[in-house]
Amino acid sequence: MTIPPPNQHPGWTVRAVPETGSTNADLLAEGVAGAPDRTVLRADHQTAGRGRLDRTWEAPPGANLLVSFLFRDVPGDPHVLTQAVAMAARDVVRGHGVDAVMKWPNDLLVGTRKIAGVLAQAGPTGRVPRPPFVVVGIGVNIAAAPEGAASLANSGCPAPPSPHGFLLAMLPVLDTLLALDADAMHAAYRGGLATLGTRVRADLPGGTDVSGRAVDVERDGRLVVIDDCAVTHRIDTADVVHLRPAP
Repeated sequence: MTIPPPNQHPGWTVRAVPETGSTNADLLAEGVAGAPDRTVLRADHQTAGRGRLDRTWEAPPGANLLVSFLFRDVPGDPHVLTQAVAMAARDVVRGHGVDAVMKWPNDLLVGTRKIAGVLAQAGPTGRVPRPPFVVVGIGVNIAAAPEGAASLANSGCPAPPSPHGFLLAMLPVLDTLLALDADAMHAAYRGGLATLGTRVRADLPGGTDVSGRAVDVERDGRLVVIDDCAVTHRIDTADVVHLRPAP
């Protein structure tokens, strides 16, 4: 059996840098240049990190996990890769005694406070219907958090891991999740989504919103919400707010 180098895990190529603009942007460029499947780039500090809906994602140097994963084995529904990264991070957070849950589509919450966010970007497709690779970035608050957000340190974890230790703990969980077939993966994601059964407000692009009860998530990742007039909405892009548990 081949023994991986220190700080590596079989099947993954992990690299860490002190600082960069964006690990996602770096891996997108490396993917175009031919970087292999399951290349991972972690940074102690990002100067231009972005979250979903073009939000900034900032953290003090060395405090939190700032990492991106490059996947060339892209499933028919590429959002499955984003789900897998979010679920792996959730499991590691829980392994440190903090009860994190998933909010659709892939945020991690401790109570109502955000502890992690995920951003996926596809490589250039050209004439090919499926992207040649997908880069999934995640930021996990370990030792620090913005005001109103959660971290392992402020959520009762007595000995938070280092960012690199957290990353290495994610990799075997990702191996397990990515080995699931499509049905099992969807069931795992659906079963772990705290949004389902909850009254929500979905703030849509363009400034409109939908309020109602989140009842399901479809195989293509869309959230199904039934509003107060019993109209069913299938939502693929929105900022969702948990309002209260559904009756």
